[in-house]
Amino acid sequence: MGLPPDVLPFVSHSWGPSQGGRWRGASDGLAEGDASRQRERMAPTRSLRSALFVPAASNRALAKSSGLGADALLFDLEDSVAPEAKERAREDLRDHLAGLRAGPRGARRIVRINAFSGPFGTEDFLMARGAADPSRGGVGAILLPKVESVQDVSLVAEALAETDAPADLRLWAMIETPKGILAAEEIARSSARLEALVVGPNDIVAATGLRPSPGRPELVPWLMRIVLAAKAEGLAVLDGVFNDYRDAEGLAAECAAARAMGFDGKTLIHPSQIEPANHAFAPSAAETREARAIIAAFGLPENAGRGVVGIDGRMVERLHLAAAERIVALAEAIETFSTRREP
Repeated sequence: MGLPPDVLPFVSHSWGPSQGGRWRGASDGLAEGDASRQRERMAPTRSLRSALFVPAASNRALAKSSGLGADALLFDLEDSVAPEAKERAREDLRDHLAGLRAGPRGARRIVRINAFSGPFGTEDFLMARGAADPSRGGVGAILLPKVESVQDVSLVAEALAETDAPADLRLWAMIETPKGILAAEEIARSSARLEALVVGPNDIVAATGLRPSPGRPELVPWLMRIVLAAKAEGLAVLDGVFNDYRDAEGLAAECAAARAMGFDGKTLIHPSQIEPANHAFAPSAAETREARAIIAAFGLPENAGRGVVGIDGRMVERLHLAAAERIVALAEAIETFSTRREP
């Protein structure tokens, strides 16, 4: 598939599909073992408690998406858009993104493209790449659907490198098939640009014939495999959607269970789900106070060489310090986001 004329100015003429369906272009320049260390230097500073899917085929949804309070907006060109509407949705999303106010404020803006190897993925990618300007509030990541292998990620990472994409333009990978679950560990270390793994439970259920009961106990082993793969490589990991947006109690329970499993946030399908997710995945005031106390205790000169200290009658090991620092950093990021929300 050739490159559209309107993107040629920023795309190298040597970039394009080669024989066998592979794309010519530089790799992201890092051996597999270096990816997690590089990600530490590229670590995001924002929370990802709530990630709202916004169908690009709906101008009404696009117009109403700003200012809702979600940590991330997932502009969707894939499942929510019929094949005959793909091109129009892409152009509408391009126009919407171009008209947004510049500045490092508000929700993260993510574009879910169609499969890169399919008939729509190339143009989706180029549109998202053209709108990328993470430091000024542009598209900050590209969400890849149905990732099943390292190649599914590395192919797009190579295309980003060849188009001189900003270093802070990241990739998110959806794990939503049996093959994707089994390959989650390899996928998680596939590229330094990879920032997050996102669970797609509806596709997992459809592909396996599973009939999950309330609480999803049947899915827990697979969910935990994805969480562990993400945590091992320093990635964020988001739980999938809760389909019944009218069931506030069910959503709250699923968010609480997801946080207990180690998820950083949840993808959402309706604005009414944003506030419950934000609440569920945020540190409580008590957790933040305790974390600050741990940091303060280990910061005392007399505790500089100690591996264990006592705080309010409890033994606290130094290994808890890193977790405390993460909690405080998350609480501060949430506070900053709340005071800089888009109007």
